[in-house]
Amino acid sequence: MRNRVKTAVFPVAGLGTRFLPATKAMPKEMLTVVDRPLIQYAVDEAREAGITHFVFVTGRNKGVIEDHFDRQFELEATLEARGKTKVLKELQRDLPSAGRTSFTRQQEPMGLGHAVWCARDIVGDEPFALLLPDMLFKARRGVLKQMMDTYEVTGGNVIAVEEVPMAEVSSYGVVGRGEGDDTGFRITDMVEKPAAADAPSNLIISGRYILQPEVFTLLADQPRGAGGEIQITDAMQTLMKRQPFVGVKYDGQSFDCGSKIGFLTANVAYALDREDIGDDFLAALSKIGLHTTLMEGFKIAAE
Repeated sequence: MRNRVKTAVFPVAGLGTRFLPATKAMPKEMLTVVDRPLIQYAVDEAREAGITHFVFVTGRNKGVIEDHFDRQFELEATLEARGKTKVLKELQRDLPSAGRTSFTRQQEPMGLGHAVWCARDIVGDEPFALLLPDMLFKARRGVLKQMMDTYEVTGGNVIAVEEVPMAEVSSYGVVGRGEGDDTGFRITDMVEKPAAADAPSNLIISGRYILQPEVFTLLADQPRGAGGEIQITDAMQTLMKRQPFVGVKYDGQSFDCGSKIGFLTANVAYALDREDIGDDFLAALSKIGLHTTLMEGFKIAAE
């Protein structure tokens, strides 16, 4: 019987230097797209996929993330006294159940692979999901849910991928594609930031993974790779020799909120899609010189 994926790991120890000075005192994962922090979107996606245990790998100055996923009784009492029951219910709905969150520290920035390894004792000998909060996905059905559906059929390790122009592959981890359709194909190769001429395809790894626990053993002895850091891709390359890896070309749109352009674009796309503010936001954009037809086209593309 295939082990069910119940735990998700969220690496949130990064310094967020590309967003300084905003991230000097505030974690980048708490930057908001419209009115929800990036980390909340990732947790919402995991909950939709059936995740029941949420593991956050944090660092210094990240305590506000833990506070965000805790109850604030004074705030709740104030909202209730003022009759703001809708907002109160939304806040309560967003919280994982008691005892469903765990926090562990990555004491020094040694890379994504090291951050994942720091969660090993909490995850234990079970498959787990890995979600990078910088990557935000706008999809009718969450990307991790799409991956879970594939995992129920294939087992093994599952990675979300998307297509990019071949000229851009040198900025990403790239996979080789074997037999199978978009909902689940065999990954034949995995290369970190290859030159276009050396890339096995134009399918890049998109920040969502389902991994088997054997990856922890590999990460324990993983030499430092690109950037002098312990890379999860290097460990997965080794694991590929022992276990199957499956790619899912997900249905949806991604926003790399680790970059300023991606973050700003996500805010526009999500704001335009909101029933409560979308039309007013479109009108406001037209007032600062953005043509209405152009913005309506952006809204359609973002859906």
